[in-house]
Amino acid sequence: MLGLNTKRIGRKVIYFQEIDSTNEYAKKIALHEDEGTIIIADTQKRGYGRKFRTWESPKGGLWMSVILKPKTAPENIAKIIFLGAIAVVETLERFGVEARIKWPNDILVNEKKICGILAEGSFSEKEVYHVTLGIGLNVNNPIPEELLSTSTSISKVLGVQIPIEEIFKILVERLEYWYEEFLRGNDGKILQKWREKAILNREVKVIREEGEIRGKALGIDERGALILELKDGRKEKILYGDVSLRFE
Repeated sequence: MLGLNTKRIGRKVIYFQEIDSTNEYAKKIALHEDEGTIIIADTQKRGYGRKFRTWESPKGGLWMSVILKPKTAPENIAKIIFLGAIAVVETLERFGVEARIKWPNDILVNEKKICGILAEGSFSEKEVYHVTLGIGLNVNNPIPEELLSTSTSISKVLGVQIPIEEIFKILVERLEYWYEEFLRGNDGKILQKWREKAILNREVKVIREEGEIRGKALGIDERGALILELKDGRKEKILYGDVSLRFE
């Protein structure tokens, strides 16, 4: 996995054939590692997504985490998830796969999940010490039969296998581009690009701890909150929750 044309992300890559979780390992070493270090593995034994949901990580997928150390306020971590999502969508487009972003952190192709993104941070009230950006992308890995109705992979969409090294290289380059935009303070550019690539202006169900809520997903605000238009015309902002596109 050489030949990365980046200055910050991917200058150091730590590779494992097998690991419990790239995110967990990244969090353990983050304080002592340089920004931009990538942890990547052929397989994960305990891959996970939001709310520690199990993420199947067999050989053939791209399972990686990036250590970032932005000088920013904790409320901006959501934008790191967004730039990660944009980078994945742009990478897929390079291979002829049209993908969309489902708020807050899923990448879908034909409304099936192909990638999940997770950002975990260490921070105080005013300062971010480090962020671990985890990306799990289904490339050539088999999809379990019980997940075929909701999940897909690049090879399943295209009908051919794609070298993971090529996916990795382009993804890192796109991450570098959008992370540099973030560091320059170009939040508006990131949010606008996210809106262009997102699934919006349709009815969704948002599952929250306090209960479900339904409405039309209109967009996101400057903090990354989902703007939902309810049936009575009122608008509500959702900071935390899971969006479902399939419901009765």
